[in-house]
Amino acid sequence: MSAQQVTRPPAAAKPLRWAADAVSTMREGARLRLDYSAPSLWRVDRMIEGIRREETPYDAVESVLRGLGAYAGEVIARQTGAEWWASGGDHWIRTPDGRLWDPIDEARRCYAGDGSLRLLCRDACA
Repeated sequence: MSAQQVTRPPAAAKPLRWAADAVSTMREGARLRLDYSAPSLWRVDRMIEGIRREETPYDAVESVLRGLGAYAGEVIARQTGAEWWASGGDHWIRTPDGRLWDPIDEARRCYAGDGSLRLLCRDACA
């Protein structure tokens, strides 16, 4: 176990797993390499936009969106030192300045045509 895993709060366990699953799924299924960098969120936004354009039913992509949102949250956490917070089954990122961000909901908003994980990361990291 790495030092980063040891010091992560318990609220990070599920989002870390969801993000890792999304990275693996995108690599194997879509041949899309995600490296936990802010620029990689351009590719994630485009991927979600493509899914939306195909009119894939929400129920069929709900877990993928959750994973991609968790991936974006993990990008923010790694860029800013933010931590995952959880309550009632919802997960957020809390940046060191105390602001809360909801990247999983932002992924859902992207699917609806009204969001951007790249812009969320930009704002959270500013």
